[in-house]
Amino acid sequence: MDNNNQESLEEKIQALNDTADTTNEHDPQDIEKNKLMGILAYLGILVLIPLFAAKESKFARFHTNQGLILCICGIILYLICRILLAISWKLAALVGIFLWIIEVALLILAIIGIVNVVKGRAKELPLVGKYRILK
Repeated sequence: MDNNNQESLEEKIQALNDTADTTNEHDPQDIEKNKLMGILAYLGILVLIPLFAAKESKFARFHTNQGLILCICGIILYLICRILLAISWKLAALVGIFLWIIEVALLILAIIGIVNVVKGRAKELPLVGKYRILK
């Protein structure tokens, strides 16, 4: 890969990660108090813990929303795989590779979310961060 292509790829990745950061709208004490809840929000079904235990925390709610979107996407991917497997093993194998790539992307987004929580940031995730399920 030549230098121009590498710079172009880096610029694309940077542009993808250039999302809204609303950290300054959150109370610093709320951020410190609810970092654990924010981390749990990105750990699959554990998103239910901050969903019910940290209802009053704006910071935890922000990250719970993003974690909930990732969790729902993961469940939908699982169901698609199960349906395809029931229809045809060959079809499931072909589409499974594509779905596996999406699952890896969801894992990367969850890691980005956890890093944001640890840093005390309320920064939207690339691709899914702009969607709101929770108010």
